[in-house]
Amino acid sequence: MAIKLGVNMEFVRHHDKPFAWGVAKAAEIGYEYIEPMVHIGRELLSEAGYFHSVSMFDDPLWVRNLCAQHNIKLSGLSSHTPLCKPEISVEYLKMAIRWAADAGAPVVNTDEGPKPTWTTKEMDFLLMTYTLTEASMVAERHGIKIGLEPHQQYSKTPAGLDAIYNLVDSPAIGINYDTGNSYLAGGSDPYEWLENVRDRLVHLHAKDISLQQGEAERGKVTGTPVGCACGEGVVDWQRVIDIVRPVAQERDIIFSVECGTVPEAIRSFEHLSRLI
Repeated sequence: MAIKLGVNMEFVRHHDKPFAWGVAKAAEIGYEYIEPMVHIGRELLSEAGYFHSVSMFDDPLWVRNLCAQHNIKLSGLSSHTPLCKPEISVEYLKMAIRWAADAGAPVVNTDEGPKPTWTTKEMDFLLMTYTLTEASMVAERHGIKIGLEPHQQYSKTPAGLDAIYNLVDSPAIGINYDTGNSYLAGGSDPYEWLENVRDRLVHLHAKDISLQQGEAERGKVTGTPVGCACGEGVVDWQRVIDIVRPVAQERDIIFSVECGTVPEAIRSFEHLSRLI
């Protein structure tokens, strides 16, 4: 059991390349894992080969076989969907869980998403309970973990993320901690927060935040799509590793790097590899 390195496929988003190109590039850099983003239906950019997202209408065994060709594995799926909107999230999450099981991804990552404009907090938590109950029943049957991420209005604090986590008592539900989102939210110490969720950790988004972004946005936003190269921002990666290492003696913990370009992915891999 160990801390291992992966990369979210967002690292090829600005290069206008398809998913298969990104898989090969991640393996070339040296990553052991990737985290695809999945969607329902069909859309122009990924069908034309200009975008990295994968349709869940595609055969998950195609993704499994493609990864095997490059000796790389799936750490999880980026399957974010608004838990407060069950008309969207229930069927999406259940499909993502089944697709993950076939593709070989042990985790599906999500958050509460943007809330409806007309609902109260009490209504939102009832809606999330419904969504997570439905999703967790499928996840338990398929042996998949649901990674709840701090990203939106309720999960921007430790207490808020815990409140969502505690809505449904299921062994399938865990935490996908995001080092960048927790820092930008600004309401708590991100290292103490990580210590609080460490025993429930099923996946980790390794996202660094540049000094400039931190100064401009900390306390004003609840998250960000990608960060800068790991080691070039505000996150103390040695401290993060030291916090996670005890649970990595019991199970693999994948640090899935979230950055915006191939050069950033290379520098992130080099920096984190030296520390790990």
